[in-house]
Amino acid sequence: MHRLIFYPLLAFLVGCSGQQNKQNTDFNAPLKPEAQWHAGDHHVHSRFSVGWDREKEPPEPIIGGDAIYPIPMNALMSRHHGLSWMVTTDHGGPGHSKVTQDWAYPALLRSRKVLPEVLQYHGLELNSPGADHATLIVPKGPNEATQLFRYESAYDRNEIWPQDGSRDDPSLMLAALEEMGAAELPPIVIANHPSRSGTSSKRYGRYEPAELRAWNDAAPNVAVGFAGAPGHQAVTLAPNGDVIPDRPRGAFVGQPTMGGFDPMTSRLGGLWDALLAEGRRWWITANSDSHVHYTEGGSDFWPGEYSKTWVYAAFDYNELLDAVRSGRIFVATGDLVTGLALTLTVDGAAREIWPGDTVKLREGTEFSLSITLTDPEIPNAAGHQPSLSRLDVIIGDISGPAQNQDNDHNPTTRVASRIHRAEMMEGGERLTARWESAARSDQYIRLRGTNTTELEPLQDPMGENPWDDLWFYSNPIFIEVEKSSATEEQ
Repeated sequence: MHRLIFYPLLAFLVGCSGQQNKQNTDFNAPLKPEAQWHAGDHHVHSRFSVGWDREKEPPEPIIGGDAIYPIPMNALMSRHHGLSWMVTTDHGGPGHSKVTQDWAYPALLRSRKVLPEVLQYHGLELNSPGADHATLIVPKGPNEATQLFRYESAYDRNEIWPQDGSRDDPSLMLAALEEMGAAELPPIVIANHPSRSGTSSKRYGRYEPAELRAWNDAAPNVAVGFAGAPGHQAVTLAPNGDVIPDRPRGAFVGQPTMGGFDPMTSRLGGLWDALLAEGRRWWITANSDSHVHYTEGGSDFWPGEYSKTWVYAAFDYNELLDAVRSGRIFVATGDLVTGLALTLTVDGAAREIWPGDTVKLREGTEFSLSITLTDPEIPNAAGHQPSLSRLDVIIGDISGPAQNQDNDHNPTTRVASRIHRAEMMEGGERLTARWESAARSDQYIRLRGTNTTELEPLQDPMGENPWDDLWFYSNPIFIEVEKSSATEEQ
């Protein structure tokens, strides 16, 4: 029988002192004092991800035909596994917009009343026109049901019947994003499992680099990123927890995951770095894609049981969604890391910063980055207590828009420092490292860590136990360099 373990929300925030040097730095405005790290999952299916009776014309929905759990059950399990927010993202077929509106939404409202300590968003796994699945999160508000009904009924490629392929058109997705971007309360779109449809001979399947750029260009406040760590991570586990040797992690067959992460994220200098090199604010997340728990014969963990998306925000529907939009996120598997604090020090003045932030520095300015991670002493859901063995500081140059929209490589990306645990300052659950550099050009800085000895995440073998291979990634901070007058005159 599956054993439930309760986790407190862990976050360590480093305090800073000193006055800001206004001549040399330009920091983002501080967030509200009540902000903290909140773990969540943006890709959770309920029993309203239906099956279909195709003997009927049009096909009739079968509740529980694809995913099996009620929305309140998902919310309860989210809370059990340390989450404070989740998004219900059912996907459907012919006329599924009515299922979402008439059945799923009332169930969501009831679930919010039962478990108000979990922020529960109304969402959808959109069958994206011309692409693969994508999480669609609608801001909480009086018109959220009408807003989501509009998007699903007008743009989901499987909504119409008979399905003749007319909706599988990339231009329709761009039209959808433009409409969403102009909304009074814009939603968020996150591309799910972006490499899963790739094959051994073709790296990209239903998501290609040019397409993701087009999404972001059409609505940069809506299409904000992709799933760095996909769901279905329990597909290699039998109901008793034994490993099934002939199954790939995340059901990624043609393009295997690397350390449990999508190759678009985990390949150093790959597509994610190519997008960041353009200065795009393109973020990564992690999710469960929960349908059926592995102990009941499915391929999934409960929300938060294995993967978590940590968002730095106040416990508020609007502010948390704004923080997702701003990239104040780090992700981790297996509770390898449950807190992150960054302190930037320039000319003796220190200030907390967060993933997604932009810092302006004068050319040549020396700075140091203090990185504090929470490596929890509490066992994870598997009963393990993994230890962070290494922290990587990864940097890349920002060169501006790509001339080739299919570009998937940033040759400037490099690991600036590999900081092993023995080099960190330990204080209970807190691990602190320090990295120094100077502002020479526009750059981004992102973090990565693991419990393994792999210098770079390797392709995951068939039948790998997901609990043995854990990683965390932060979204980047951006350094914008202000050229000195002497440099500009040259």
